[in-house]
Amino acid sequence: MAIGLPAENRATPAGNQHRATPAGKPRARALGLPFAGRPGRWNAVTDVPGVEVGYVTLVEGDRVRTGVTAIHPRGPAAADDPVAAGFHSQNGNGEMTGVSWINESGTFAGPVAITNTYAVGVAHAGIIAWTITHHPGLAEGWLLPVAAETWDGYLNDINGHYVSEDTVVAALEAARSGPVEEGSVGGGTGMNCYQFKGGSGTASRLVPFAGRQYTVGVFVQANFGRRDELVLAGVPLGAELSDDNPMATPSAAPPGAGSIIAVVATDAPLFGHQCQALARRVTAGLARTGTSGSHFSGDLFLAFSTANPGAFRPEAPTAQQLTFIPWGHLDPFYQAVVQATEEAVVNALVANEEMTGRDGHRTPALPRDRVVELLARAGRITS
Repeated sequence: MAIGLPAENRATPAGNQHRATPAGKPRARALGLPFAGRPGRWNAVTDVPGVEVGYVTLVEGDRVRTGVTAIHPRGPAAADDPVAAGFHSQNGNGEMTGVSWINESGTFAGPVAITNTYAVGVAHAGIIAWTITHHPGLAEGWLLPVAAETWDGYLNDINGHYVSEDTVVAALEAARSGPVEEGSVGGGTGMNCYQFKGGSGTASRLVPFAGRQYTVGVFVQANFGRRDELVLAGVPLGAELSDDNPMATPSAAPPGAGSIIAVVATDAPLFGHQCQALARRVTAGLARTGTSGSHFSGDLFLAFSTANPGAFRPEAPTAQQLTFIPWGHLDPFYQAVVQATEEAVVNALVANEEMTGRDGHRTPALPRDRVVELLARAGRITS
């Protein structure tokens, strides 16, 4: 089942998109959770002009719970125009392809795909297949695709190889701007977060600088954290919500295992090392949700800037000039990454329902009513 962004949902008033997904699922703000900073129109990574997101969600029978998420930094038509980029690994128990070149050059070209651990090679090949069709010059010249993964083997038959190159191409073709669906969709379909149902989440922040307004957007595939670590709105809730936790059984993955991929996008003009600095701030946003980072979790973060179009094209025959924000003025952008990361993770938790998958494995959804009750009792929200 492929999920794009239907036109009727893209036309929905923006204020509603801060509280509900295109499919009508609640987001964190629908529960009254307080978040600092000013979100963009859709409170999504697609608030960054040019960025598009697409999904293919695979749910079949009682064993298939997986999919693919596709992100186009400049939109599909400009996939051959490299963006400034930076990468950070909080914990390397995972995979994101193409990062050696990102670390070397501070750039990458083409779209990004996120899927499950055993399909990361398929996602890499699928990006190449899509590029051959739409940007043959880039494919014939030189391309190192960015494909990333988190492990969905608790709910999904990860050995079944259900993700194909066609699945990846379909997700790339389904990409759109506008509001983004969240929860158990795309690559996040079979994922768990704090041992609740996790998956795909996004948020954005607006940052003024020198008379202009820029946007920082974050997209996460959230599949990390132990139940006892969970913090929402600054209140530790893990112990209070520990009663229904099938993943605590000895047969499940080690507590905290799974991974998180975060993609940070901005239209602020930055060069590669500055993008890397933004990627590092994802760690601080995750910490606000309680995680200390597990040895068994691959926590890999990519940040890119869509500014300076054309400046990184390899065929440019002359010296190029870059516009960039001075290092000393980046703090508000760091803050935006932290704020949007925290909210994106919480959105992935809130916009979800219980899921049962392979071998009867069950993951409960975050109990939204109990969360509201506990946060109201703590004085953090008004129920």
